[in-house]
Amino acid sequence: MLVQERSTPKSQKPFLRNTLPINRFAETKNLDFSTWVSENFYKIVAILVLIATVAGLFFFRNAGYSAALLCFEKEAQELEKIAFPKINWNKIYPITDKTSKFMNFRTDRWIVVSVSSYPSDSLRNAVRVKGWQVLAIGNSRTPLDWELKGAIFLSLDEQAKLGFRVVDYLPYDSYVRKSVGYLFAIQHGAKKIFDFDDRGDVIDGDLGKHFDVELIGEGSRQEVVLQYSHDNLNRTVVNPYVHFGQRSVWPRGLPLENVGEIGHEEFYTEVFGGKQFIQQGISNGLPDVDSVFYFTRKSGLEAFDIRFDEHAPKVALPQGMMVPLNSFNTMYHSPAFWALMLPVSVSTMASDVLRGYWGQRLLWEVGGSVVVYPPTVHRYDRVEAYPFSEEKDLHVNVGRLIKYLVSWRSNKHNLFEKILELSYAMAEEGFWTKKDVELTAAWLQDLLAVGYQQPRLMSLELGRPRANIGHGDRREFIPQKLPSVHLGVEETGTVNYEIANLIRWRKTFGNVVLILHCSGPVERTALEWRLLYGRIFRTVVILSEKKDMDLVVQEGHLDQAYKYLPKIFDQFSSAEGFLFLRDNTILNYWNLLQADKTKLWAMNKVSGSWSSVSTSDKSDRWISHQASMVQKVVSMMPAQYQVSYKETIGNDKNLLICSSEVFFVPRRFISDFVDLVNLVGDLEIHQTVAIPMLFVSMDSQQNFDSVLDTTIYKQNHHTNASTLYSAKVPAVHPLNVSSEQDFIKLIRIMAEGDPLLMELV
Repeated sequence: MLVQERSTPKSQKPFLRNTLPINRFAETKNLDFSTWVSENFYKIVAILVLIATVAGLFFFRNAGYSAALLCFEKEAQELEKIAFPKINWNKIYPITDKTSKFMNFRTDRWIVVSVSSYPSDSLRNAVRVKGWQVLAIGNSRTPLDWELKGAIFLSLDEQAKLGFRVVDYLPYDSYVRKSVGYLFAIQHGAKKIFDFDDRGDVIDGDLGKHFDVELIGEGSRQEVVLQYSHDNLNRTVVNPYVHFGQRSVWPRGLPLENVGEIGHEEFYTEVFGGKQFIQQGISNGLPDVDSVFYFTRKSGLEAFDIRFDEHAPKVALPQGMMVPLNSFNTMYHSPAFWALMLPVSVSTMASDVLRGYWGQRLLWEVGGSVVVYPPTVHRYDRVEAYPFSEEKDLHVNVGRLIKYLVSWRSNKHNLFEKILELSYAMAEEGFWTKKDVELTAAWLQDLLAVGYQQPRLMSLELGRPRANIGHGDRREFIPQKLPSVHLGVEETGTVNYEIANLIRWRKTFGNVVLILHCSGPVERTALEWRLLYGRIFRTVVILSEKKDMDLVVQEGHLDQAYKYLPKIFDQFSSAEGFLFLRDNTILNYWNLLQADKTKLWAMNKVSGSWSSVSTSDKSDRWISHQASMVQKVVSMMPAQYQVSYKETIGNDKNLLICSSEVFFVPRRFISDFVDLVNLVGDLEIHQTVAIPMLFVSMDSQQNFDSVLDTTIYKQNHHTNASTLYSAKVPAVHPLNVSSEQDFIKLIRIMAEGDPLLMELV
């Protein structure tokens, strides 16, 4: 399920070998001045306009009209902000099917599937599921002659003719085009939609045997459902596979820091059924697992065949607790149809998971719940590559997303306004981009246009005092411990060594923001740096000399990089701390676990990195100028900073210089750092001078954490990277990465400390 961006083929000039011959000795044109001017008149005018524009800009700047330029800059900045969509809900006109041959077809049960190749055996079996209509959604890879008796197929051309607004936002080569299918099904009478893929078989060919297809009226089971306990309010996500007998398997979308939670529930509670508007099925064979599990638990080329307890009871999630959802074994009832929208600005393997968490949070607003069911589908492992790069949005952001969603509140008075507000808030927080805000607006309008009625809001239980769970309300269920074939898991239930380490690192640094300054070509390395460090840190903010909006690279000149940090601090106000790193220095994060995240980290004891120079020699004009600016800032410092600085520096004739490739600012020093940077103001104090000045002003060197003291640091190193590198130190400098090939070499040598890195190459 790799996403390939839509690209427009370049037009090619026709080959003229077999057309009319070209006269190589054609008549020479008359080149007198009047003729030349007449033939090139438009070019001359364009050049004159360009010269006038440039001259005007210089005039404005030199004449003191900087306000005009500032106005232009301000407008440019405004364009970068995310605009909140304005929708007139009373002027959304109906969209009816006037083009497809199924315009008069209606049924209330639909199976929606994305197809990229000819019909699979699983899909042929799906069309035999009694009482359900299969809807196959094509993309740019789907064969033009795709056909399956019993299925409705929508090609790209047919999708474009339906008139849905969402079509403008969907990539051509992706399963997220299923959003068109959901709308088509709703337009044609859907009340239940089974989200499915073409590599699984419905067990026994009967969806009604496994899911609660009917929630009310005739055919509904009207039974009490087991529910996870809400006794621990800090528990916001669960691994449902433990409940169904596989405690060493985890679903795609479960935060890695939660993988080690393999104990069974102390007790459950019960809840009346009828509100499980989203029903997640478990898959036997190849369950929904992430690439970390897939690569580390594989036994050669043998396919997975993992089985879950089919007799375990279905289990519900209370408000405040979430579970990963997917797009290939999930039943949606009409009150939750709005939650089917698949985001487009995140990686394909993250799209349905982010949709699931987003939808669960909003489901609480209408009193609905998610219920997980025992095996409903057998899914086949085709032993194909499982792309880690396509999951980057999961491993980097999903834990933070869950916490954000549980804490999110809205004062809007109808569901669609809340949906739009949450989508906008998630874009502001960086979980997806403004493209998904615009997609949400289009999606909601399309829903209304095809006749969907938004559900009424219900009172939210979150934030209200909950009743204590008495012994009489507790229900016990002890899950089976089914064989974990090919999983490399000991009977004690512990996960393997490499996974355990990854979990430990993520727990340690999962709320630390890494700020990486790239001096090299970001277009070749930005993604690679995020893949390398994004698995460990809360997020990776990349600074470079030039801004790149497509790669989400912010502008930050290295010699003044510290001045950009307060803005980043403000962006991530809940982070534990911020670790700055240059791209010519490699961070061995596995050697930082013992560091104190309440202290400053600096390279003050690394030979060649931190030094004190005399300012007595006036021949070095740069040193003298930097020293005078430092003295000016120190003179303006409040007493506590000034005293701390002077105790370290000794006298005004010394200047501290540090190369500052790596340093860490904890949460408790953020306000101090920002205050001191504000004192610097417009003074052009260089990064190598500013960082040591700021650090020793905030705290004494003896209080710095010593974690970086053993860094390998060479000022000029020209030998092979592998001879300089060591996995036993916190950092290594210099190691330059300027291409994908350099990155692959780096990963291979770093794998000594983190073997899972080999899954990236």
